Order: sequence, then C-alpha cells, then structure tokens
Amino acid sequence: MKDTRELTPVMVFSGSQWEAGMVKSLLEDAGIEVYLNDENRAANIPMIIDSGGFGVVKVIVSSSDLGLAALVIDEYKKNQKKVH
Repeated sequence: MKDTRELTPVMVFSGSQWEAGMVKSLLEDAGIEVYLNDENRAANIPMIIDSGGFGVVKVIVSSSDLGLAALVIDEYKKNQKKVH
C-alpha cells in the first residue's frame, strides 16, 4: 500500500554557509535527502550572516525525515559545545 501522507519541506537548521554544509553532509551520511536554501546569497554576502538574520543558509529536509534529522542535528550541536 502506498503511503498517501503529504510530504512537505521542513527547515531543520540555519547558520553560516560552513555550518549548514557540515549539517547537510551529516544528514546525507544518515541517508536523508537534504538541500540548502539561500546558499548563493550567503556566499556572496558573508558579512551579513548570523544565526537568525538575513542571509543565513537554511537546511531543508522532507517532513518524513524530520525525526532522524533532529537526532543527527542534536548530536552535531552536542559535539560543537564540546569543541567550544
């Protein structure tokens, strides 16, 4: 039986181009399809990027992958806290 639930894109992370690229790579390694939004604008104007402002790069996944994506991102954030 085919799953008839509607799938929608969901933003799961936003940050600098570097951070978003790292998260994208981790999600892809977990088998999640992912794309970045606003990537070109952030690359062209890096000085306006901050964690929630204009020009941040957003990481987008399907709503069907939201649970696994949240686990991957939580682990990434834990590891970032250990480094800093």
